[in-house]
Amino acid sequence: MEALAWEAIFAAGTFFFLGAISPGPSVMVVIRNTIIGGRKQGVACAIGHGIGFGIYAGSAVFGLIVLLENAPDVFLILQLIGVGLLIWYGYLMWNDEVNLDESSQVEDIKVKRQGFMEGFAIAFFNPKIALFLVAILAQVLEPGMGMGTKLAIGLLGMSIDMGWYLIVALALTGTGAVDWLRIRGKLIYRITAVALWFFAATVSYSML
Repeated sequence: MEALAWEAIFAAGTFFFLGAISPGPSVMVVIRNTIIGGRKQGVACAIGHGIGFGIYAGSAVFGLIVLLENAPDVFLILQLIGVGLLIWYGYLMWNDEVNLDESSQVEDIKVKRQGFMEGFAIAFFNPKIALFLVAILAQVLEPGMGMGTKLAIGLLGMSIDMGWYLIVALALTGTGAVDWLRIRGKLIYRITAVALWFFAATVSYSML
């Protein structure tokens, strides 16, 4: 059995952690879902984001660099979808009405599904995540690296990402932070919308 390349795994894990805790549209979407749906929707969003990120991490380890080199048109389509998604989420948040009545929340299954799908989509269709993964993994992956090491790096990326956003969702619902955010929900939504549009603009600029 081939030994794991622990140095590469540790280096990748460090980059994954720094990337997860950096401010961006993902944490804003998790916060939004926690505000409107409470702990269950926030947790579902975190799990969805972790799975979306995990798919990207696995793809990057096992061939995303090859895709970028040999199928640039496919990656361009992914970038365009990502920009459209960021703009659309920004539009929804800018025009969304904050509901302060927790008793009016929709049924449990729908709450979880909405949170999961939004978390997955903002991760899976975010081209910056793909670029981030390609940039960092190009520094840690080596020719002939064993399957076990590649699997470990992919799973580690998913675990760190999901774990961080679970902490965000649970920390918010474990205190009075959610109520504080609900009271200021409209302002939070407008700030988030502008931030998402800014990210969309930076991605679009990088594509020129």
